[in-house]
Amino acid sequence: MQSAPELIAAHEIGFQPRSAPWELAETCLQQTADALHEVRAATPAEISKGVSLAREDHSQKKPSDLIEILARIQGHGEKHLGSAILELSEKVASSLTHYAPFVPFAGKLITPSAFYDSFDSIYQIARVLRSPVIYAEDTDSIGIASVNPVALEILSEEIRALVYKRLGILPFVTVARLDYESWTFITRKHFGP
Repeated sequence: MQSAPELIAAHEIGFQPRSAPWELAETCLQQTADALHEVRAATPAEISKGVSLAREDHSQKKPSDLIEILARIQGHGEKHLGSAILELSEKVASSLTHYAPFVPFAGKLITPSAFYDSFDSIYQIARVLRSPVIYAEDTDSIGIASVNPVALEILSEEIRALVYKRLGILPFVTVARLDYESWTFITRKHFGP
């Protein structure tokens, strides 16, 4: 159990775990929809349809991402899906306070199995948000990646909170956006089909 000064310190800096994975998925969905609307990356009807489809997936405990769904709704087939997702991701990233850079090689890093084993709750959140941990160096420095920069913001906050709660360490969390092909490869590698 944390001492009173530790609890006060954690509260003052705002690092408290927030919610269960599927609740975080809903938060991510809403914030992504708001960002897409703000940057006018899609029509309100397209965004509404995408949100409905994502919620349907989530109700079946199937992780999905609004950016990928929206690219498909906008009629992009497999041949052009990657470039459409990258464009939508860039637009969403531009609307956020903390910009998530595009790092194409991030999907080639080794799965941090020991970190996932130690922090199953982070694994579950990362799986639901489709944002894998791409490296973990002694819980001081952790990297995460996704096509969705909103998911990265949410996951990075949860990682900081959960690591701080358990170890009293505020890790440095690096975020990176991936291209569609790397993202699908690494999410399959980390979380299965």
